[in-house]
Amino acid sequence: MSNLRTANRYAEALMTTAEELHILKDVSDDLTVIRRIINESHEFQLFLKSPVVKKEKKQQVFETTFGKAIQPLTLKFLSLLAEKGREDILLDIIEAFFRLQDETLGIVNVYVKAAAELSAQQTVQLERRFEAYSKKKVHVDVSLDSKLIGGFIVRIGDTMFDGSVKRQLELLRKRFAEEITVA
Repeated sequence: MSNLRTANRYAEALMTTAEELHILKDVSDDLTVIRRIINESHEFQLFLKSPVVKKEKKQQVFETTFGKAIQPLTLKFLSLLAEKGREDILLDIIEAFFRLQDETLGIVNVYVKAAAELSAQQTVQLERRFEAYSKKKVHVDVSLDSKLIGGFIVRIGDTMFDGSVKRQLELLRKRFAEEITVA
């Protein structure tokens, strides 16, 4: 079974249990912290993926590192992953969990690559436009792309909106070429 399918199954199980216990927000907060730690610590990434470190040691590290700082359910989940030898896909499970949570809450993620930093007003305008487009609540994730001359590129699901200067120039060149050919 692929890691993606496995990650989705673990994420679904965790989300279902968290919903049943009415602690979905708390578990989500726990996973946000854990994801940040994984992304910021190369050593922790190596620890999670290491086949040399025994599962008991990994469980002990989870207990020591997170202990009472996270929900007991989240800690038991981490321990279960170590028990089953699946801690190496923890980041994939966390990402799958957040995708499922967003789906359940009717939230769509909009990824924006911009040539320059967007103002708060521009971000709000983007949110409103894409909420109207998708008919769902929108979460905008903006990143800077130095390769863009100007403008931005937006990805929502499988759909791409290219408002970059480069794309506008390509369209203009194509229109001129068509007019020359017709004339």
